[in-house]
Amino acid sequence: MTKQPHKSLAVFPNGVSWTPVDEALEHLRLSLKPILDFEFINVSDSLDYILYEDILANRSNPPVGNTAVDGFGFAHQSIKNKNKKLNLCVDRIAAGDSYQGIVPQGSAIKILTGAELPRGVDTVVLQEEVTIENDNIILNTDLKRGENTRKVGEDIEKGKCVLTKGSRIRAQDIALLIATGINQIKVYLLLKIGILSTGNELIHKVSNKDSNKTLDANRPMLMNIVKKWGYQSIDLGNVNDNKTEIKTKLNIASEICDIIFTSGGASTGDEDYVGRLLKSDGNLYNWRIAMKPGRPLALAKWNETPVIGLPGNPVAAFVCTIVFGRPICGLLSGEGWLKPNSFQVPAAFSKNKKIGRREYLRARVKNGKVEIFHSEGSGRISSLSWADGLVELREETSKVNLGDLVKYIPFNGVF
Repeated sequence: MTKQPHKSLAVFPNGVSWTPVDEALEHLRLSLKPILDFEFINVSDSLDYILYEDILANRSNPPVGNTAVDGFGFAHQSIKNKNKKLNLCVDRIAAGDSYQGIVPQGSAIKILTGAELPRGVDTVVLQEEVTIENDNIILNTDLKRGENTRKVGEDIEKGKCVLTKGSRIRAQDIALLIATGINQIKVYLLLKIGILSTGNELIHKVSNKDSNKTLDANRPMLMNIVKKWGYQSIDLGNVNDNKTEIKTKLNIASEICDIIFTSGGASTGDEDYVGRLLKSDGNLYNWRIAMKPGRPLALAKWNETPVIGLPGNPVAAFVCTIVFGRPICGLLSGEGWLKPNSFQVPAAFSKNKKIGRREYLRARVKNGKVEIFHSEGSGRISSLSWADGLVELREETSKVNLGDLVKYIPFNGVF
């Protein structure tokens, strides 16, 4: 990838200060704090919740020494001096049994997978590796002491940390918590994210009078992104390009939401009231981010509630949600500042790029190389469905040649 020294951001209008993506992200990382509300929840219902504190095991796993196979248990000392023949006890031990006897040295007992090792047993031989003769078994293999057994606590010992604060609970984590005797955990309350669309042109369904209107695709998209992240989405509906109506909606949203995503109206046009309101009545950090798509992006607070004012174009709204929304929501939820997974892939394309801005190209990997969508138009919703990730080109990049390694961000590492 060809790079040039950083220059002034000449690709943007003169006389305006444009903030680099990393600078904007770092400001937000340092200025925002997790929402500290918590609740206790049953482990079986805890999927996608974020741990509020470290969890220590109430019980060892396994809780007792047991056998890992179906076979015959005995004391390893019994087969010293190459003795391969052992007396077979008449009893049998299955998982969950409480065997009170002692297996004498020189004897073996039938024992099934998961069963507690009785006194006198420290080794188990697979049942397929013995020959049974009357009341005896003959071992057809050599064994080490402790073979085919599990020690108490060899997975997790009682009192050890099972999961750390900030972990998002997955299905496999639920299994671990239950296995170590955890019934309830302390978790952050699910982050409540309000989704608001703005624009006179937006409709929910088509009628004969609406040929010049636009179906609101952003709000359902954003609400489902939020759900995929494991947060609670709050549908704030659509509001017209009216300063009073938008202000009222933001006031209501700030009372019930932890963070607000708005779509549309974040730029500086005559009807872009979201950006104006955040500047005049809110606490606007920035709305001029040096990125494409997504230049009209407002980052602010309204009544101390964080607001991400997303562009109205679906592609730009989608990209900004990945770049800014994901790490911000991770921080607020207690999960931490989340950076998208990425890796280097050879480019199946060439491209000239203006320096000074970060660009995100809709892309997908095919035959070990990454290709990009044929158009960079931010209204091309089909490109989002076509793509399986984004190519990120940094500010200093001026040209990508065929075969250059580029940074690829897969969607499956974001959602």
